[in-house]
Amino acid sequence: VTALPAAIPTGTVLQTISATTTSSVATSSTTPVTTGLTANITPSATSSKIQILCLGGEIDTGANGRAGNAAIHKGSTNLGNGIAGMGTIYAASSRVQGIPSVGYLDSPSSTSQITYALYFRSGGGDAITFNANACKASIILMEIAG
Repeated sequence: VTALPAAIPTGTVLQTISATTTSSVATSSTTPVTTGLTANITPSATSSKIQILCLGGEIDTGANGRAGNAAIHKGSTNLGNGIAGMGTIYAASSRVQGIPSVGYLDSPSSTSQITYALYFRSGGGDAITFNANACKASIILMEIAG
């Protein structure tokens, strides 16, 4: 039996939480709406960082000239860049179905439960869909020792 180290080295992954969805959500809202891809984590130390990865799924523009933005939200706070979020899928000359995979490294300075979720919005108020083809999308939260 090997003894645990006296101190956990910085950068060690302390816990991993994940969730998946195959649900479809449509919107024409220019205000971000939830995709339903969400997970909660309770950090074990205020010095911890949380790596959030949202992988898979799709945004379907449905037609040309439409755009969709994706962003990770922490509770009700958009962690992306304003309305542009963390990524854009744009259909210049034809319908586009693209993967809105995004990530973020958060420093919450908290040991309270935190909810992270993937949100998306229509870039111009046209109807777009998250996961029109029921792809499996995942959110992965990793607590990293600080």
